[in-house]
Amino acid sequence: MTIKFNAWVLLLLLIYSAVVDCIDDKCAACNAVAEEIEHGLSNEKPRNHLDMRHRLDSKGQRKGKVIDYRVSELRVVELLDGLCEKMQDYTIEKTGSAGQQWIKVDNWDNLTNKQEARAYSKDISTYCGRLLEETEDDLAELIKKGSVSPGDVSKVLCHDLSKHCSKASVQLNDDDDDESDGEL
Repeated sequence: MTIKFNAWVLLLLLIYSAVVDCIDDKCAACNAVAEEIEHGLSNEKPRNHLDMRHRLDSKGQRKGKVIDYRVSELRVVELLDGLCEKMQDYTIEKTGSAGQQWIKVDNWDNLTNKQEARAYSKDISTYCGRLLEETEDDLAELIKKGSVSPGDVSKVLCHDLSKHCSKASVQLNDDDDDESDGEL
């Protein structure tokens, strides 16, 4: 029984790691996720403070806090909730010689290879889930502090928090490519 269970766990881990690693350019994928967060930030409507004064004291006065919406947990939830589902609207577009970028698709019927495009959209949605799993707590705190605004989400998320676009990770990937080229 234990051997069967261990085999299943190993199989699930292999499948999970294969799904997570199917994103070749994590920096470009992270930037696409950051772009969607920036879109959410820039489309925020002004909100009133959150009135949390629901209790009454013995004199009939309301007790509790009034919280600024901009630093509230509700704002973070509204920004990040459903984010990875929105990433299913993205796919890879080939650019030039072996180049590619993540684009938001407005009309899937205009694509030549819809099946491949849908597979990419599932890949980035899965990547988004993994990225948020790793960075959500820190990202939420930075949003609540006001340290994240439209225009700098990519730097905060992709360079500072996840390190998917850091010079060290890009350099490491370049070194790996050089080593594999020399072994042929």
